[in-house]
Amino acid sequence: MDSNKQHSLSNDAYKIEGQPMFKVLQKVQKREEKGENIIHFEIGDPDFNTPNNIIEAVYRSMKDGFTHYTDSMGMPKFREVVSKATLRSRGFAPSLDQILVTPGANIIIYLAVKCLANPGDEVIVPDPGFPTYYSVLKFCDVVPVRIPLREENKFRMDPDDVRKAITPKTKLIIINSPNNPTGSVMKAGEMDEIFNIAKENDIYLLSDEIYSRMMYDTEERFHSPSMNDACLETTIVANGFSKAFAMTGWRLGVAIGPEDIIEKMGLLVQTLISCTPPFIQHAGIAAIEGEQSEVELMMDEYKARRDFLVAGLNKLPGITCLKNEGAFYVFPNITGTGMNSEEFADFMLKNAKVALLPGTNFGHFGEGYVRLSYATSLENIEKGLKRMNEALNKIQE
Repeated sequence: MDSNKQHSLSNDAYKIEGQPMFKVLQKVQKREEKGENIIHFEIGDPDFNTPNNIIEAVYRSMKDGFTHYTDSMGMPKFREVVSKATLRSRGFAPSLDQILVTPGANIIIYLAVKCLANPGDEVIVPDPGFPTYYSVLKFCDVVPVRIPLREENKFRMDPDDVRKAITPKTKLIIINSPNNPTGSVMKAGEMDEIFNIAKENDIYLLSDEIYSRMMYDTEERFHSPSMNDACLETTIVANGFSKAFAMTGWRLGVAIGPEDIIEKMGLLVQTLISCTPPFIQHAGIAAIEGEQSEVELMMDEYKARRDFLVAGLNKLPGITCLKNEGAFYVFPNITGTGMNSEEFADFMLKNAKVALLPGTNFGHFGEGYVRLSYATSLENIEKGLKRMNEALNKIQE
């Protein structure tokens, strides 16, 4: 073979962007390898271990031989458990053919977009929003139509903005509540109105509910647009076990939607990864049906961390921060520091040894903000705030 011959990649290969939080984590870890002590606010990975009952259930299932191929749609027993849990939480019991088990919830975004939109079609997305939305749309040659999440509206998606964004090319609307990166929680009426917009225009609605179990002192009880149609016609729900159950490394997700769409998404799972490991699905059964005391303790701790972090950020010069109602992220406004989002993140890593993410990692309308995850200890949060305060005060001296 001619060693001078240049090999080119496919056009699609150059569209792949990945996730910015993992890129920052890699950079930070390289600095730590050189001896730097850095406080991690950049990655949404719970610092708690997975509850013991889940670990024990997986161990037993592996000993019992659940280490082989299983149904690509998911084990029937697990899907039955998901159906019953959906009845308790959302008021309807989807059929097993409406439920697809996936290796993590992240892939559901790709599966849905790939099965619903053609190149050149449009998908409405929140901005700021989860970076995978934008990465998937770019990879699939689908046009993102960004709906700004405004601080004055507590970062909730406004149904009026969604209605104005509808065009003949719109194929899908994505909503995310509780939201990453802002931690905002939409009101039930807002979700229902967006559902009605989707239904009236014969558009699908993907509701990303990965943080549905992580809500704090909001007046709103958890609400899902799927309560309007039981995922029979319009709504697709994306959910998973990573955050609420501290199972990020297990990679277990669930999609619920209309049977014809779920069937095609299931065939794509079958094509790409064959199936989700059965012992991992046993972890999901234990998570849903098992003792919830460890999960409740985690949520109590997250609330305490949230309160401490928000109060501390609002004392820093040039920073204001809304108190989020869900997830484990805060999204402070840093415009008073005179820095943009990228400058602020770089400044804090260099001068305070604090890793956080610029708001621009989450979309065009993230400028002027940064995201901090409080999936770390109160001790680390206190240290991080102290370092940030010292760094900012040195600028003013």
